[in-house]
Amino acid sequence: MRLIAHCAVLFAAAAFVAGPCAPARAAQEAERQDADAKFQSTYIWQRHGGFPAAYSGPNSLGPEREPRSYTLTATAFLGARPWDGGELYFNAETISTQSLSGLHGLGGLTNGENQKGGGPNPAVYTARLFLRQTWNLGGGSEPVESAPNQLAGAVDRNRIVLTAGKISLVDLFDNNAYSHDPRTQFLNWAIMAYGAFDYAAETRGYTSGAAIEYYAGDWAFRAGRFMQPKESNGPRLDYSIFAHYGDQIEVEHRHEIAGRPGKLRFLAFRNHAQMGGFQDALDAWRAGGSVGVPSVAGVRKEQNKTGFGASLEQALNADIGLFLRASRNDGRTETFAFAEVERSLSGGLSIKGAAWGRPGDVVGLGFAQDGLGKAHREYLANGGLGVFIGDGVPPPGIVYRYAPEEIVEGFYSASVARGFWLSFDLQRARHPAYNADRGPVNFAGLRLHFEY
Repeated sequence: MRLIAHCAVLFAAAAFVAGPCAPARAAQEAERQDADAKFQSTYIWQRHGGFPAAYSGPNSLGPEREPRSYTLTATAFLGARPWDGGELYFNAETISTQSLSGLHGLGGLTNGENQKGGGPNPAVYTARLFLRQTWNLGGGSEPVESAPNQLAGAVDRNRIVLTAGKISLVDLFDNNAYSHDPRTQFLNWAIMAYGAFDYAAETRGYTSGAAIEYYAGDWAFRAGRFMQPKESNGPRLDYSIFAHYGDQIEVEHRHEIAGRPGKLRFLAFRNHAQMGGFQDALDAWRAGGSVGVPSVAGVRKEQNKTGFGASLEQALNADIGLFLRASRNDGRTETFAFAEVERSLSGGLSIKGAAWGRPGDVVGLGFAQDGLGKAHREYLANGGLGVFIGDGVPPPGIVYRYAPEEIVEGFYSASVARGFWLSFDLQRARHPAYNADRGPVNFAGLRLHFEY
């Protein structure tokens, strides 16, 4: 009820500013939708083989073969245009999941559909409930295709867009054309998004807040504030958005190289919440006589996490696209909402199957190298645990050896019928959870995706 009330206030404020009779000055719309309903369902199965490990701990990926994990999601996307320039969307979603090693043991986790705290019993919830208000400012027309949470029509190249309500923050930020959606593209967390972008979200990956975007020709500028979870990686949002929040800004530029389209983006973020610091945890542990292991849970206080990311997407020809991402955060505080990654470099290629007579098929080849800051490394070396990683105290005679986590992923997505795709996915991780004495480990996956 609090979420509905919160969204209602945001919608009412946006409606007051926009007004149902406010002139949108939209370009001519040949096929404008005033309402639409879409649906998707995705099943992802994964397994990993056995791998060498000098030791394991509470939050390790199990070194023994794990034959089965899965996620099954289904989403209904409902949209309507209540007035000129306004769009209202509601998404109902359900998920059932069984994770590899309880979703532990990797910085770049292998399935972007997985949710912290998920289980095999299907849960139904509101994924999104938001308003999008567009003020068109001229500069020519751009068509808008019908898609989930997008009504067909047209917008001006120069425009202001307000989005308010419950969304996934990466619906707006880091929206890369070739690697963004684990339902159809790359699965690994560190390849599908900025690995070091600890963006505000509850355990299902959604948050509430507002963002404003300004489009001016080939440039786009966006900024937003969104709610943090009440506690680190928790299931409930903190509605005190002026006390605890995630702020981000992004600059985007569209360009052409040799007549092929591309985009450059730069993002900066600042989170404020009750977070535990790695150095504080180490200092408190040593002051207590180094009994047990250091823990960020005992040293939480009001503090910030800052970071940035830069990315490129570029069409090389009509069927091949390239993407690159680099991101980094300050590495001082615990992971609060996303992956246990503090610096990341990733990229890859997306190749359509037209060359072999399968234009609906896609091949993806990607990589990621992830790392941690000095204090986080020392925290792990002394047995400290995070939400996803922590191999425990090394046994006598073994010293923790840090190494960057290196991931490669390849997939083939085959168009089986209209609206139905079957994908095969392979991943390999060296130094899982940044431990040079564990791995490498291979993962195999199968994905079934249906949309209407």
